[in-house]
Amino acid sequence: MFKKPPLSETELVQKCKSGDLKAQEKLYKHFYGYAMGVGMRYLSDKDDVLEVVNDSFIKVFKAIQFYKDNQPFRAWLRRIVVNTAIDQQRKNLKYQNNVDIEEAVYVGKPAEAVDHLSAKDILKLLDKLPEIHRMVFNLYEIDGYSHDEIAEMLAIPVSTSRVYLSRAKEKLRKYLNQQEDISYVRSV
Repeated sequence: MFKKPPLSETELVQKCKSGDLKAQEKLYKHFYGYAMGVGMRYLSDKDDVLEVVNDSFIKVFKAIQFYKDNQPFRAWLRRIVVNTAIDQQRKNLKYQNNVDIEEAVYVGKPAEAVDHLSAKDILKLLDKLPEIHRMVFNLYEIDGYSHDEIAEMLAIPVSTSRVYLSRAKEKLRKYLNQQEDISYVRSV
């Protein structure tokens, strides 16, 4: 019996645009891991991430006819997942104390320690950050948003976005230094 080759991402998207439910299921399964990875960068609770991923795919399937084939589907999906995670986080932000501090002081050493960390180790370090710090760090450092864009997305002042980024970096340096100390003690 001859088995049909799997559909390409482009073919899956085209079938989803025509309302093919089997293609939607295949697209969901194909990009599920990627979407979870993006969501995990923004939220620490796996149940929240799962909710964000599912909500994101609902948005994808509702808006897929507006997807333009000249852009990578993965990038379009990532943007939807990021925005959905921000919406989820925004619900919780009103319960956090946001302080507008004009400037933060840079303290720390260069991050050579990152060279020997795996992606899993880095994600664990990011999970230690407070939610808002992790969100700003991801938006700025990983996804390339400006502080003006972050401030608008999170409904916070631009200076607060800068402070959160600075604090996130400071805490990450502290965590890295602690890991270096632990590694040194283990090697002695």
